[in-house]
Amino acid sequence: MTDTQKLKAVLADQPCKKAFVRSFGCQLNVSDGEKIKGLLQSVGYTFTDSESDADLIILNTCAVRENAEDRVFGIIGSMKHLKDSNPDLIIGISGCMTAQSHAAEKIKKSYPQVGFVLGTSALDSLPSLILECMEGARFASDTAEHTEICEGFEQVRESTFKASVPIMFGCNNFCTYCIVPYVRGKERSRRPEDIIREVEGLVQNGYKEIMLLGQNVNSYGNDLGGETSFPQLLRRINDIDGDFIIRFMSSHPKDATPELIDVILECDKVAKHLHLPVQSGSDDVLERMNRRYTIEKYLETVNLLRSRDPDFSLTTDLIVGFPNETDEDFKATLRLIERVKFDNIYSFIYSKRTGTKAALIDDKIPDEVKSVRMRKLLEVQRGITSEHYKRFLGKRMRVLAEEPCKKREGYITGKSSEFIICEFPGDSSMIGQFVEIEVTKTMNWAVEGRII
Repeated sequence: MTDTQKLKAVLADQPCKKAFVRSFGCQLNVSDGEKIKGLLQSVGYTFTDSESDADLIILNTCAVRENAEDRVFGIIGSMKHLKDSNPDLIIGISGCMTAQSHAAEKIKKSYPQVGFVLGTSALDSLPSLILECMEGARFASDTAEHTEICEGFEQVRESTFKASVPIMFGCNNFCTYCIVPYVRGKERSRRPEDIIREVEGLVQNGYKEIMLLGQNVNSYGNDLGGETSFPQLLRRINDIDGDFIIRFMSSHPKDATPELIDVILECDKVAKHLHLPVQSGSDDVLERMNRRYTIEKYLETVNLLRSRDPDFSLTTDLIVGFPNETDEDFKATLRLIERVKFDNIYSFIYSKRTGTKAALIDDKIPDEVKSVRMRKLLEVQRGITSEHYKRFLGKRMRVLAEEPCKKREGYITGKSSEFIICEFPGDSSMIGQFVEIEVTKTMNWAVEGRII
């Protein structure tokens, strides 16, 4: 009998047990949280939205920034009273934090209310750890790096029409500011047959958006001996029968090949949008980040896309205030966004991350300078977005209706193939369906339209 079967048998003999699962951070973490909930449901747990009502609490953590880690430690500390009032409560910590030995050791030594820690590649060990806690273990853990990818996890998905599908795990890039390779391990690609099978099942169950995930999604297949590349995988998914849209993130510019661009532009189900994180407009900063491309090389990809589709939608990530970023470095970033005309940027003030090479740099740039630069960056981008969105006026967009507008009664919001936020008059019956709209108004963060 497996530990999963044992746990199921134990729970079958007890009153209904409730679990509380909370995921922090990126979409891969959210996907892991859905797998955790699926596994718990398969052995007999139900779910609660209240920590105080739970028999099992799992915090699925993020380690990208130290303030995210500090926040989780604060939450763990606040749970001591829950354990005191319910000694049978099991508290577990999973996710990227646990892959850092210092964090796992701190949890074990300083937070006796925690019963187990679970590493990012050890989800199938969860039943074993819960059983150990039920049998009286003071502390159980599995934070080893498991290279084998386990398939067949049931998932309790947060949406009934949008689904995330991880296609690979880990990262080989070792950007100097990033902790991900240290907490997620080396790149490991899922077998294409497993991915196709999962997507086919989702489409058959009515899912309309499939988001393919990976830390560096367009390096998919590099570890499969050339069997299937990412562009080839996209074509295979595009051939699946059904009415759905394919998105993916995040891409690394060094792997954004002409073949990938061909697929995006030629495949009818692949979204006409590319999120291509550039991080800085300065070659000097990019070199110190170990990004392995230059701005000239980045612009080759942008120019190729725009030469074939001038209105193609691009978004990016930018880090402001990387250690010792000069005024000229920052001005180069401003010049880049003005030249490329991104539809949107996701910008962050550099956050020192212990364990990365960048954390060892003696940074002489004051925080207030970084804050001023961030405000300037956002100001410039708002102007770019306001002007650039005007290209959509009078045009049609196919939009997946997602939810009611929070501030506009009688309006629905969703995203177009170009990943543009769209608002339009409608009701909740449209949610989860594709609608055609004509754009009648543009703003600096969204467009408005009428249903055709």
